[in-house]
Amino acid sequence: MGHMIEEIAKQRGHEIVSIIDIDNQDDFDSPAFASADVAIEFTNPTAAYNNYLRAFKHGVKVVSGSTGWMNEHKEDVMALTKDGAHTLFWASNFSIGVAIFSAVNKYLAKIMNGFPQYDVRMEETHHIHKLDAPSGTAITLAEELIDNLDRKNKWEKGLQIAPDGTASGSNEVEADSLAIESIRRDEVPGIHSIIYDSEADQITITHDAHSRRGFALGAVLAAEYTYNHEGLLTTSDLFKF
Repeated sequence: MGHMIEEIAKQRGHEIVSIIDIDNQDDFDSPAFASADVAIEFTNPTAAYNNYLRAFKHGVKVVSGSTGWMNEHKEDVMALTKDGAHTLFWASNFSIGVAIFSAVNKYLAKIMNGFPQYDVRMEETHHIHKLDAPSGTAITLAEELIDNLDRKNKWEKGLQIAPDGTASGSNEVEADSLAIESIRRDEVPGIHSIIYDSEADQITITHDAHSRRGFALGAVLAAEYTYNHEGLLTTSDLFKF
């Protein structure tokens, strides 16, 4: 992701003033980093929040696609970004296609709210290196669906298929719960499906990423947007659907 983001940013006329990874953490306090308009952060749940703090310390805005930190640090981040004191653009997925898919998901859920004969579940498939399950994108889609579908109040981990094919868990959940099935296979960039099933028929919508390039482009577009905006931002600010 880092290499793709760098490539696309340069193609769009931007300058990369600092690149930080696990081996040069002291560069957070360098003049080069402090000169940045926006930092793009794609790491992991254990590092993300501290990276935000180190960027905010130097007045650098942040665009982040890291997931898994919100349970512990959501309230802190909301306080830090209140009234534009600091700026974080966060999204579980930066793909333009996923933003469109999200809008379709919410609209379809509103329609299906009137058709209780359809039960609904989700399925997400990712590469074998992905550590979290369900994916952050699946959780975001699930929460959007729950907000618009009265008969679902929460989501749960459903069937889990490990990289070696081992299965655990089940999609058999309580009626008011949404099962999210997670599959880890090969080098799949990301597939998310929402399945409405009844005795009569089945309706499925799917987003299938061909590569990670779409995520990288979306992150650069988010950085361009963040340059002129403040506070806690997300894809609903960038894409007005």
